Amino acid sequence: MEITTVCVLGGSGFIGRHVCHALAAAGYRIRVATHDRERAKEQLILLPTVDVAAANIHDPAQLATFVRGADAVINLVGVLHDGRGNRSFQAAHVELARKVVAACRERGIGRLLHMSALASARDAPSRYLRTKGEAEAIVRESGLAWTLYRPSVVFGPGDSFLNLFATVLRFSPVLALACPGARFQPVFVEDVAAAFVKGLADLGSFGRSYDLCGPRVYTLRELVEYVGMVTGRRRPVVGLNDALSYCQALAMELLPVKLMTRDNYYSMKVDNVCSCNFPFGIAPVALEAVASSYLGQRTPRARYQAFRERGHRSEPVNGE
Repeated sequence: MEITTVCVLGGSGFIGRHVCHALAAAGYRIRVATHDRERAKEQLILLPTVDVAAANIHDPAQLATFVRGADAVINLVGVLHDGRGNRSFQAAHVELARKVVAACRERGIGRLLHMSALASARDAPSRYLRTKGEAEAIVRESGLAWTLYRPSVVFGPGDSFLNLFATVLRFSPVLALACPGARFQPVFVEDVAAAFVKGLADLGSFGRSYDLCGPRVYTLRELVEYVGMVTGRRRPVVGLNDALSYCQALAMELLPVKLMTRDNYYSMKVDNVCSCNFPFGIAPVALEAVASSYLGQRTPRARYQAFRERGHRSEPVNGE
């Protein structure tokens, strides 16, 4: 199966940008569907083989038009919090997966790579994991040459996990932490992107599912304490018991910006770890080797240094 043109759904997101860069570096032509074409162009403008198109991928007709002529489709779309309309778990995970399969069949596209999540299952404790599990079943039963990717929490510059804790620690003298013993095995975003590219044309990956994890397991408390150390904002961390963790999730669910919900609480009931070897011969990068480089920029010293450098650049030269 020769693959030259790849349609990427969710290509302007955090993981999607890295996948597109890796695909472009490997010589593929890429189409990215987005509802905000100008914003996506700014993020992907340096990639000469990327074409950014405005399309509503939740509309079957527009989706079928977008993927026409492609050799493969990569679906990276997902939401972390249950919202309304296309931002709901049901629409973004289950219904979209069904529409993508239908569009591939209609246009004669045999290759589909699908992003799921570690611990996804139809009987999982959270709606997030259950809908991800339903989407997996749709892909498995599609009759296409599919490959599933199931990463643990993904980290890297611009992530919404470690950076979230960095922001919370900046404004919290003491951190009350729900589910402090929840276990994660964070995986570097560029390793995830490399797995997609290497698996794209690998016949051995057809009909297979890959769990993607980093080299080390951490508790949530350990991750928060690490972020505090790297950013220079060490804070006392008060681990909440199960009942208080649920109450905190319920209270935070009512906020305009959802930092945590009861569904997140239920997801953390399941260890987000795996024991398998990383696929395609990729040696996963340790969190400590990367996270300090971007979290360290958030320290007071780093911000002060950046302020000084900006000030020097704006000073007049030769008295002008």
